[in-house]
Amino acid sequence: MGGTNESTKGNFILLGFSDHPHLERILFVVILIAYLLTLVGNTTIILVSRLDPHLHTPMYFFLTHLSFLDLSFTTSSIPQLLYNLNGHDKAISYTGCAIQLFLFLGLGGVECLLLAVMAYDRFVAVCKPLHYLVIMNPHFCMGLVSVAWGCGVVNSLAMSPVTLHLPRCGHRSVDHFLCEMPVLIRMACVSTAAIEGAVFVLAVGIVLSPLVFILVSYSYIVRAVLHIQSSSGRHKAFNTCGSHLTVVSLFYGNIIYMYMQPGNSSSQDQGKFLTLFYNIVTPLLNPLIYTLRNKEVKGALRRMLLGNREVGKD
Repeated sequence: MGGTNESTKGNFILLGFSDHPHLERILFVVILIAYLLTLVGNTTIILVSRLDPHLHTPMYFFLTHLSFLDLSFTTSSIPQLLYNLNGHDKAISYTGCAIQLFLFLGLGGVECLLLAVMAYDRFVAVCKPLHYLVIMNPHFCMGLVSVAWGCGVVNSLAMSPVTLHLPRCGHRSVDHFLCEMPVLIRMACVSTAAIEGAVFVLAVGIVLSPLVFILVSYSYIVRAVLHIQSSSGRHKAFNTCGSHLTVVSLFYGNIIYMYMQPGNSSSQDQGKFLTLFYNIVTPLLNPLIYTLRNKEVKGALRRMLLGNREVGKD
């Protein structure tokens, strides 16, 4: 009981990259630039999707939520990391750690499910084009997004308190740059077999099940695209789905690689950089992937920036 009480008082110390002090200043500059670009890129996607009537479709409705997720996910940890990199103070309050953990678990779960929803949207668009607007009506789209957000929040509400209240016998040094669940579980001074089992079950439901659904959806999409007679039709279909597949590959590839690493010191350092990639590089690349590969978004950006002058040229 004393151990439990101990774990709910005072601050945690986020060790972060303090083992590599020569890297901290460089990381600060690089991460700050990447964070600002992430804010600009994802905010632009949200504004363009909301303001341009041509983009008031289910695909861009989901993309708006993905961009908002990326903004929230990055902001949940990067400002604290920048603060820690810029000085000797590596502390984070218990409340701050709890908020970080809750947001990291919740938003990560929502993104897994939202990517599955976006795969279903592409499946309906390619495999059932004549029924697309009937199936993907606004109420159904809102319902899918609500389920994704609800499941993410429930997952976080289930796991965050259990993780935070594990006895740590006075250990306060978190060998990471954020309060991530696996690291906090490893700090416990009691058996964590039960909680690790619960994590595995929830991971199957929140992480692996959406991935299986995405892979099945795209197997049907590929089969349908190969039956399209015109090469321009095939190219358009692959181009439409290519952006989403690239984002899925970045997101899931990083997660799977990160959590398959053994718990030795070298893999812990590697895990920090992989989590950093997951926290800042993926949200930074998502807007670029969708704008560079998408004529509709590029057209909407031109109309927003140039206004009537561009319309007059068209």
